[in-house]
Amino acid sequence: MSQTTSQPAKVILSKTNRNLLLVLYASAVFFYWVSMYLYVPTLPVYAQTKTTNLAMIGVVLAQYGLWQAIIRLPLGIAADWVGWRKPFILAGFFLAALGAWLMGYAGTIDMMVVGRAVTGFAAATWVLLVVAFSGLFPPEEAVRATALLTLVNSVGRMLATGVTGSLNQLGGYTLAFDLAIVAAIFSMAAVLIVPEQRRPPKTPSLANIGRLISRSDVLVPSILSAIIQYASWASTFGFIPILAKDLGATDVLQSLLTSMNIGVMTVGNLMATTIVKRIGPRNMVYLSFLLMSGGIFLAASANVLWMVFAAQAITGMASGIGYPVLMGMSIQKVDERERATAMGLHQAVYAIGMFAGPWLSGILANAYGTQPMFTITAIATFVVGFVGTKWLLSEKKKQTGG
Repeated sequence: MSQTTSQPAKVILSKTNRNLLLVLYASAVFFYWVSMYLYVPTLPVYAQTKTTNLAMIGVVLAQYGLWQAIIRLPLGIAADWVGWRKPFILAGFFLAALGAWLMGYAGTIDMMVVGRAVTGFAAATWVLLVVAFSGLFPPEEAVRATALLTLVNSVGRMLATGVTGSLNQLGGYTLAFDLAIVAAIFSMAAVLIVPEQRRPPKTPSLANIGRLISRSDVLVPSILSAIIQYASWASTFGFIPILAKDLGATDVLQSLLTSMNIGVMTVGNLMATTIVKRIGPRNMVYLSFLLMSGGIFLAASANVLWMVFAAQAITGMASGIGYPVLMGMSIQKVDERERATAMGLHQAVYAIGMFAGPWLSGILANAYGTQPMFTITAIATFVVGFVGTKWLLSEKKKQTGG
């Protein structure tokens, strides 16, 4: 398909101040991710207050990725079909608040499962936020646009996770969930101000969707993102907080552990923004997998807290480098009218990793122990990630005739 500049974006920019739109979207994204992550650092430990079964905790955590995987592609198709994004975005922000409320006041582990599933639906909104923000840039700057928005994402998550432990000490686990509801309301307020001109509807066609899904420049980066997400949600947002607790970490230290990970991730986002043109996106993907597998392997051998913190820093850098690069690559050459569908596919595929990470690692941890599970995850990430990146390079050479 041709690489075209967004006509709807031109219409919007001729009537409004582009900088204002960037600020509004960035503000919405910031509060959205604050809402989604205020409770995340101690969520596995909070779930332990409802059950002692590690596999069941994995089920709770897996709901977040499972429902993203199910809903993101249909959401992208629906938004392209009707030509509107804003109503879907607002609905997602509402679900972020609802999910936080359900988990914060859950009386049983089953209600935790339901609440986390609702936040999985809410997380599907990221598809449309990325596409709407990227539409304010020319197509050739897709990687830069996604890296900038991911930077805002990371700052919001870093600040949110940095205060979780203190909030727990101040008002118990429930306080973080309450503030997550407030943050979701702020994100809704920011998007309500944004004007949206309806784009020409793109009637869904199984043939067109099938052709888009089969495009290697869309599918291969999506699969590689799924591997990174699998590793990250098996470790950073899955069982590393439990390992830290077993090594004596308080709620505050667990909060700082996750916050530091996202802080380093932010540095990785900045690197992706500034040096991607210099060293090439594929070399950055290689580096991302090397760091991710190394960080998880360090967690597998950790017997003191500083090793856990080091592992979190390394995996944070890995995610920060790989995530925005792969996301930008997946839509770089896709026509504006199909970008929401392409981004829905990308995020649906990588959400499979977000689901499979805590689910499968929970089963492995329950059977063999937490650190043996980390060893298995590190080896699998290294092997599959490097094979997948080599595949990405070979597909690129086929397309360019190299």
